[in-house]
Amino acid sequence: MKTGEQKKPTVLIVDDSPDSIALLSSLLRAIYRVKVAISGPKALAIAAGDEAPDLILLDIVMPGMDGYEVCKRLKLDPRTADIPVIFLTGKTDSLDEERGFELGAEDYITKPPSPHIVLARIRTHLRLKAARDFLRDENAYLEAEVERRTGEVGMIQDVTMIALGSLAETRDNDTGNHIRRTQYYIKLLAETLAGNARFKEYLRSSTIDLLYKSAPLHDIGKVGIPDSILKKPGKLEPEEFEVMKTHTLLGRDAIIAAERRLDSPASFLALAREIAWSHHEKWDGTGYPRGLSGDDIPLPGRLMAIPDVYDALISKRVYKNAFPHEEAVEIIGKGGGVHFDPDVVDAFLGNADRFRDIAREFADPAGRGR
Repeated sequence: MKTGEQKKPTVLIVDDSPDSIALLSSLLRAIYRVKVAISGPKALAIAAGDEAPDLILLDIVMPGMDGYEVCKRLKLDPRTADIPVIFLTGKTDSLDEERGFELGAEDYITKPPSPHIVLARIRTHLRLKAARDFLRDENAYLEAEVERRTGEVGMIQDVTMIALGSLAETRDNDTGNHIRRTQYYIKLLAETLAGNARFKEYLRSSTIDLLYKSAPLHDIGKVGIPDSILKKPGKLEPEEFEVMKTHTLLGRDAIIAAERRLDSPASFLALAREIAWSHHEKWDGTGYPRGLSGDDIPLPGRLMAIPDVYDALISKRVYKNAFPHEEAVEIIGKGGGVHFDPDVVDAFLGNADRFRDIAREFADPAGRGR
């Protein structure tokens, strides 16, 4: 096929009359590529083929499958639904035209056709199709671009969370893979509790995803704690512990400052702020920094409390040895209704083996921290 031929729009003539085909072909060949079908089934096969026509001139009265049935099938097939159809007919009844338009035809040309009318109608509908195709392609491009940029924003959010969490990790040599493990712990708890009537309205899949992404920031406030306290190789004095507790407020304030630079107050950092601020609150009200109790503790904080404590228990620190997994599970089980939300404890106990698997998968390198 010549290059010039490839650029020409293709018109499919569907007619069982050789005379009509000869007349229309001679009229159109100088301007368009022309394909011919002398039956409805043949027309449908050509239209659904690899080189679909840009427009179809379709006779109504044909033996076997008439033009109405052909048009109906064209419009029902996603591969051919957008090809404009112009009926060729000797019928002039308005009801016939109405039926054709209801089936999806773009226009009618009466037989015998006037060459000027045929060319004008074809030119008009090819222009309209080109405009529709352009808009469809443009919309598809824009949708793909939005999806790409949304993905980029999501990646930036993820990287930001990990990078900031790692900043706290570098201040505390004992943290190791703590932030990675706690990400998977909290996701596991949230997915389990999503079926619980207390939490199902809150723990939608999008929220669970954000909890997973936000978890690395739970101890971001530790970057503001002096090394003499953060890295002390022993138990903290009461006044030192009071300073250590301020990491929850420092983390909250740092995230709030970041949120203020965003246009939306309901930012992706909102859950990170709640986690950083409230993961040391206790169910009985004896936690810090606000002494909240029960359901007054934000759910993200209640969810993070168990991963944080479990990982601390099973991890070796300079001032303590690691607890065995079974002992850590027992301690957390006894903390239900005292330190932790009882339902969250139940979810943990039901997944204790999976917690151990996560701890093993993301274990710290030998000789580091834990």
